[in-house]
Amino acid sequence: MTFTVKNVDWEKDKHRLKALREHVFVLEWRVPEASEFDEHDSSACHVLIVDANNDPIATGRLTTKGELGRIAVKRSYRTLHVYRVLFEALLKAAKQNNLPIIKVVCNLESVSYHKSLGFIPDGQVFMDAGVPRQRLKCPAERFPLPDVTQLH
Repeated sequence: MTFTVKNVDWEKDKHRLKALREHVFVLEWRVPEASEFDEHDSSACHVLIVDANNDPIATGRLTTKGELGRIAVKRSYRTLHVYRVLFEALLKAAKQNNLPIIKVVCNLESVSYHKSLGFIPDGQVFMDAGVPRQRLKCPAERFPLPDVTQLH
């Protein structure tokens, strides 16, 4: 499987990023479109992985406050290798932007698992698109691969 990792700009590539996120989150996972796109998109660092035909297969973002999210990977590419490459690129962006703490938002059911990886709860449980969620954080240099099935 051949693919390329790119750091992309929201304004220049939002049509590709939005199409991929709509496919994964809105159509497949039934996340309301109003919950999928927000004010952080324009200022976040975005990573896009494309296949040999330059078609988007995976994306994720890193906000200016160090929150990793909007991890969208097409179903046929959901392999540990693709997720690792995506997270490595996002962590590289965190280092380049001097973000020592990385945050993720996960489903409430996976908090115990993430705590066992070294994540620490950050704030109160909140509702996001009707799903109870928890923010977690950990130092960037010790960031483990989280349970990617539970992130958004």
